[in-house]
Amino acid sequence: MKALDVKHINPFLQATLNIMETIAGVKLGVGKPAVAKLEFPDNIFILQVGVTGALKGQVLLVMSDDNAKSIASKMMMGMPVETLDDMASSALCELSNMIMGSTATLFSTQKIVMDITPPISLHGNNLKLQTDIQALKIPMALDGAEIVSLYLCIGEEE
Repeated sequence: MKALDVKHINPFLQATLNIMETIAGVKLGVGKPAVAKLEFPDNIFILQVGVTGALKGQVLLVMSDDNAKSIASKMMMGMPVETLDDMASSALCELSNMIMGSTATLFSTQKIVMDITPPISLHGNNLKLQTDIQALKIPMALDGAEIVSLYLCIGEEE
């Protein structure tokens, strides 16, 4: 498995920015990508989607509890979200489905076949995930405050 080519990062970014703005009403800016460990000491909400096909691995959308509640609330037409219950988690899983479905569509225009697995949500303190593929963290911010981070743990078949 070889590392992800830089040209393959843009579809993930484009889809995430577009869906976050369209569905959640949040217009994000992109921070500087960096190699990262999958260690999350704070209370965090993670959406994990597997990728298969020409590209293989995992994509994580990571956000604080408060940001997850805020995004879920916006997705549910402003309904207050006090806790990340089943309904809020379901809305956020659907958000990750839309982002990754859009990503797969963008790749298909480049003749790259990519499929996705159903999302898994993880929620808690001191989460530590392990993957064989180096994670690339791409922070996304609103008015200078990081709202969500996209972690690409993706490789290509050699």
